[in-house]
Amino acid sequence: MIGTQRWAIPEGYIPEGSTGPEPEMESHETLCILNAGEEDATVEITVFFTDREPAGPYVEEVPAERTRHFRFNAFDDPEEIPRGTPFASVVEADVPVVCQHTRLDSRQAENALLSTMAHPGDG
Repeated sequence: MIGTQRWAIPEGYIPEGSTGPEPEMESHETLCILNAGEEDATVEITVFFTDREPAGPYVEEVPAERTRHFRFNAFDDPEEIPRGTPFASVVEADVPVVCQHTRLDSRQAENALLSTMAHPGDG
């Protein structure tokens, strides 16, 4: 078994602007989830802000032995994630998974891409 059932991403920010062709070069935050196990995963993402109540949970599925990438920009149920606003997130899955966080900032023609592992929780 690889992974854990709870992950924290303390940093998030969807830039308001973008340059280049969409959707590939649209500024975004992405949650990358690997489900290396033999059971499908149901994943709940809760988003936290500095000055308001949390949003979510956003519920997604990751099939067994697969990876999926979810753009925070695309979350809209129960609400959209605001652009230009700092946020953090907690990911909870019903089976162990591995999470990674990536940001593409294309506000300038010289794009910036960063990626980091999420922090594993206690299961």
